[in-house]
Amino acid sequence: MDIEVLVFDVLGTLVDEPAGIRAGIRKFAPSLADPEVEELLSVWQKHVEQEQGRIVAGERPYVASDVIDREAAQAVADAVGAGDAVELALAARQLPPWPDTVDGLARLAERFPLVGLSNASRTALLDLCANAGLRWHTVLSAENARTYKPAPDVYQLAIDVAGRAPERLLMVAAHAWDLRGAQEAGFRTAYVSRPVGDPPGPADRFDLHADRLADLADQLENGRD
Repeated sequence: MDIEVLVFDVLGTLVDEPAGIRAGIRKFAPSLADPEVEELLSVWQKHVEQEQGRIVAGERPYVASDVIDREAAQAVADAVGAGDAVELALAARQLPPWPDTVDGLARLAERFPLVGLSNASRTALLDLCANAGLRWHTVLSAENARTYKPAPDVYQLAIDVAGRAPERLLMVAAHAWDLRGAQEAGFRTAYVSRPVGDPPGPADRFDLHADRLADLADQLENGRD
């Protein structure tokens, strides 16, 4: 593969999104037992997935991820009989990186320009990247396209910024649905396994499969040597 730029999904691929939201719920309602926390985490995740899907399908006008996170946090607060959930919503910006993320990005950045491409809003990404220690050459928000992945307009943001043909871009994600969207836009694809990701199905044909970012770096370095 003649890859010139790496494009990374952020949520779930580089940061442990469920862990951050789970921690926020526990802080918000300390008396909850673990099964209750997991149930509320599911409420949050399902709301985000549903509302982003509705926007991609044209069933709801675009709103940034901050709005959807506040809605999800309020649904959690309502479920526990609490009040305002403004502080809880900020849990979506305080997501811990996976253990290999920071060092893996640093190693890959020695050979490739790195682009983040996330469904998180521009404001959320500022806090999220700072809190997790993520360093990029540039990071792009789906907010600029006023839709969400896997809508084609989001991937076009990375193509435009990279200034290369899409087949020179490698989309790296832990979500098969994201990689399918990138494939449709002409990207090459790399699946990185994460405990919270969406694994490939039998019909998926991605260019690279990696257990961690160091594994991905090894494969790309061998391909370039």
